[in-house]
Amino acid sequence: MSMLVMERDQGEIIAARLAEMLAVAPATVAMTLKRMERDNWIIGTGRKAIHLTETGRQAAFSITRRHMLTEWLLIRILKVPLPMVHDEAHGIEHAISPQLEERMREILDDPKVCPHGNPFPGFESFTSNWIPLVDIPAGEKVIIRRIHEFAEDNPELLEFLINNKILPGSHAKILTILPFNQTIAIEVGGAIITLGFATARYIFAERSERDDLISADQGDSQFSPDL
Repeated sequence: MSMLVMERDQGEIIAARLAEMLAVAPATVAMTLKRMERDNWIIGTGRKAIHLTETGRQAAFSITRRHMLTEWLLIRILKVPLPMVHDEAHGIEHAISPQLEERMREILDDPKVCPHGNPFPGFESFTSNWIPLVDIPAGEKVIIRRIHEFAEDNPELLEFLINNKILPGSHAKILTILPFNQTIAIEVGGAIITLGFATARYIFAERSERDDLISADQGDSQFSPDL
């Protein structure tokens, strides 16, 4: 999934970035990429830009869909708390058959985004108008819509966001943006939260005209507070 997201957002797969994200040695990533190129999953190791082949991309699409459907199943049917679903889905996604995937899609009403607001493969346009918090001017009222996949992969960060009600569906207001110390302050759920630019780039929102954003009431959020 990380390679698919990286190619989608950055135009290519960057080996050094993969090693950093996976917390493994660059040599380990290099050897893995060479094996993937040998097996026709990727092209371009060495000095060239690395990309998924069509075979690799379709395989990544399939596992990503199963992962996201599993997340929804865990939340809606099994009532698993949101902080747990990403890691739990990783342990289940590979055991799902195409037939079960289709049945899950039907039962879950064919979702277009995962519980964290990230688009299913093929539905990237659904989220294209959502803006990173760091790019929204101070004073704007917004609705949080998406926690980027790279933020999902950081358990401590994800737990912090959830505990502070920075969730898809939550209403917020941009209070200050301070370039000199790379921070942004937002008001959400009646509390003021400070985020670094590095985090705020991974939180996407759309503008809202509502005036009742300072209230602790988050009734429009798709998650209950105990998630």
